[in-house]
Amino acid sequence: MHRMRDGEVFRQAIRRGGKGVQPDLVVHVGGPVEPADVTSVGFVVSKKVGPAHDRNLVKRRLRHLMRERIDAVPAGSRVVIRALPGSARRPAAQLAPQLDQALHTASSRVRR
Repeated sequence: MHRMRDGEVFRQAIRRGGKGVQPDLVVHVGGPVEPADVTSVGFVVSKKVGPAHDRNLVKRRLRHLMRERIDAVPAGSRVVIRALPGSARRPAAQLAPQLDQALHTASSRVRR
């Protein structure tokens, strides 16, 4: 799993990918640009989620959860996970099923 850092890559994944929405998360899954691309994941945690320590905690939780689920998305995909404000009040055990459902929905909507 590689981290996305380029803003343009984030924008492409969001615009061209499938989307899965849950109460505390929005997941975008964009198809691979090249067949040999490595799956990459990016996180968007805005200041609406809370102060810096809350945002970092949410990002760490999501990164850990995504590491376990990287095989659930098509190989070479670009995944963007956007945390919504309620995610700061949820433990990982409550975020996990939301992430699973959002990944499933977004992956099934990817334009091939």
